[in-house]
Amino acid sequence: MRKVLPALLLLSSLGLAAKTEVFERLDETANILSEILATPDKGIPQDLLDKASCVVAVPGMKKAALGIGGTYGKGFITCRQAGGGWSAPAAMRVEGGSFGFQLGVSDTDVVMLVMNKNAENKLLSSKFTLGAEGTVAAGPVGRSATAQTDAKMNAEILSWSRSKGLFAGIALTGATLRADDDNNEELYGRKIRAREIVKSATAPAETSKLLGVLNRHSPTEK
Repeated sequence: MRKVLPALLLLSSLGLAAKTEVFERLDETANILSEILATPDKGIPQDLLDKASCVVAVPGMKKAALGIGGTYGKGFITCRQAGGGWSAPAAMRVEGGSFGFQLGVSDTDVVMLVMNKNAENKLLSSKFTLGAEGTVAAGPVGRSATAQTDAKMNAEILSWSRSKGLFAGIALTGATLRADDDNNEELYGRKIRAREIVKSATAPAETSKLLGVLNRHSPTEK
C-alpha cells in the first residue's frame, strides 16, 4: 500500500500537468490569433478569413534541425458552424514538411485557413498531408485579397507564419495534420474524434477566449 500511494499521486500529478499544458496552449493560441487579426493591414486579409471554413492555429511551432524539415507543433482547429459562430476547437498536431525558408532557432507561430468543405472533411477524416490530399499555398498579407490572390484562389488551404515579429505567407507542403487524441481526451474528458468535436461537441469554458477572438473578428454566417 505504501508503494501504491506514491504511484497514484505521480499519475495524478502527471494528468494535472497535461491538462494545464492543454489549457495554456489554448490561451496562447487565442493570444496569437488576437494579435494577428487585430492588424489586418499587415495580417490575414479579412475577406479570406470571412470565406474560410476552418482556422488552424499552431503557437510556437518548432524545427528540429536547421535547414531541413523536422518541424513539429501542437495547436487547434475550429470550423464555422452552419448557424454562425465557430465550433468547439479540436486539438491538432502538425509534423514534418518544408517551410520554404529558414526558421532559425526561434519558435514560429503558424496559422492556416481551410477554404472549403472538401478540405475540411478530408482534414477531419484522418492524417492529412498538405500538398497531397489538399492543395496548399502561402497566404497573402494585407487587408484585401483581390488581385494578389487570384492565382491562389484554387488552393484549399492558405498558410502564414510569424517569427520574430515578421508575418508572412508560407508554403507548408508535405506537412501532416492529424488529431491529437490525447489532448482532446484531456480537454473534453472522454475519447472523442476531432470531427465529432467540431460538429457537435459543447465547447468547454476554457475555450471561450479563443472562440471569442474568432467570433469578434469574423462573426458572419457561412
